[in-house]
Amino acid sequence: MCPDRLNRHLQKTLSRGRVAVSAPAGCPEIRLYLFDPGVLEGPLSHEEAQAVVAEPAYWSFCWASGQVLARWILQHPEQVAGKTVLDFGAGSGVVAVASALAGAARSIACDIDPGALAAVSANARLNGVEVELCDDWDKRPGGVDLITAADVLYDPDNRPLLRAFERAAPAVLLADSRVKHLGHPGYVRKAVIEARTWPDLNEFEEFNQVRIYLAGDH
Repeated sequence: MCPDRLNRHLQKTLSRGRVAVSAPAGCPEIRLYLFDPGVLEGPLSHEEAQAVVAEPAYWSFCWASGQVLARWILQHPEQVAGKTVLDFGAGSGVVAVASALAGAARSIACDIDPGALAAVSANARLNGVEVELCDDWDKRPGGVDLITAADVLYDPDNRPLLRAFERAAPAVLLADSRVKHLGHPGYVRKAVIEARTWPDLNEFEEFNQVRIYLAGDH
């Protein structure tokens, strides 16, 4: 039932699209329902890749920053263990799933896209964890200890989110591949890790360098 529902969401963007269970190379511990490139003859064309990037089925790909942040959480479970964690712009849910696997008391996925929330729900079940859903940042649950976010700064208009996250929780864990220099004093860079979107969209090499930042409790 889950794949059928996700396929219906995906086909709003790519009429021949479908999902399949896959383990992203950057965080192979987590399985996800993602776009199945097997429906295409060969790799995505440039035009198809651009359409995927432009349209809202972003949840059907596991972006480089999401993979890196999920793996970081699995390798540093003390960052989330016993905490209420909210992942902003959850997409496929890979980061929220990682938080749940790493011992978060509550893992909450926040996204305005119904397709993304359907994917989060399906992917949480696929990995045997519970993830709560939130479709409105302004109506998020209280008592959040940590905000996580991956690749939410692609639009310069989103830069105010950095302060909004700091106000919303005592700590913020951020992954970004689009902004080379964050330029925000509250965020400390912890690592730079290479990863590729899964399935691969053949993006520019510069977008495969993911920077991890931590704000608040260190």
